[in-house]
Amino acid sequence: MSVESQIIIQKLKGHIEHIISKYELALSENISLREEMDKCKSELDNRNNRIKELEQKVEQMQLAEAFTASSEDVKEAKKRIAKIVREIDKCISMLND
Repeated sequence: MSVESQIIIQKLKGHIEHIISKYELALSENISLREEMDKCKSELDNRNNRIKELEQKVEQMQLAEAFTASSEDVKEAKKRIAKIVREIDKCISMLND
């Protein structure tokens, strides 16, 4: 084998090693990013669940407040109760279908 061929082969080996090194680095970064994404998704789910809980508490507090308030608030309470009854009726009709 000539000296030129050996030089070319050495350069190719160097390029291949460099490419493999970059690939391994990208693969490691990909794994790290996927783990971070999974963590963020989990945190987002937890926060969404917390938001739903707080919204339910707010609705319950508003409903409780409506029962202890003035006549204007009584009308609001009746509207809320009617809304809840309609939602229950929808659920029942969906179960019957």
